[in-house]
Amino acid sequence: MISVEARLAKLALQGDQRAFAEIVELYQDKLYHMAYRMLYNRQEAEDVVQDVFLRVYKNLERYDTTMKFSTWIYRIATNLCIDRLRKRKAVYSLDAESGEHEGLDGYAMIPSEDRTPETELLLSDTQRIIHQAIATLPAKYKSVMVLRYLEDLSLQEIGDVLDMPVTTVKTRVHRGREFLRKKLEHKL
Repeated sequence: MISVEARLAKLALQGDQRAFAEIVELYQDKLYHMAYRMLYNRQEAEDVVQDVFLRVYKNLERYDTTMKFSTWIYRIATNLCIDRLRKRKAVYSLDAESGEHEGLDGYAMIPSEDRTPETELLLSDTQRIIHQAIATLPAKYKSVMVLRYLEDLSLQEIGDVLDMPVTTVKTRVHRGREFLRKKLEHKL
């Protein structure tokens, strides 16, 4: 059975603009959140999302319908994020998005009835510390940690997205967790 995304890709390849618009609609927010969590920079995340859709549009004929469409599009996005991280200077990646509210993600902005201003502040502080620690990870660990813990992908899905064996993914998740544990043990 062919997926909805694969059908949309096929229609878009035949020139159906609405089908491509639906693909954009389905993935733009998910890709933005993933890119932001890897780059911690709104402008760069928006640029990555634009680049992803340009590449998808140009390379639609190369999409293999036996592969999940989400795997293909996440692979493109992850690779673009990794490229940007590699181009950054080490000092810059530690200070990226150091503005007052830039470090907060969408989850911290969701209001909740059972949160007091004090718990809100504690939560956002904890999230900021964790996000800053993730920001310091080397790119090969950062991509795996973001996909695993912030995007909730399985080890197999991460392996598919990054085109690497599950054993390598497990190793990188383990090393990434160790790196974070050492960074966070004196901060939390």
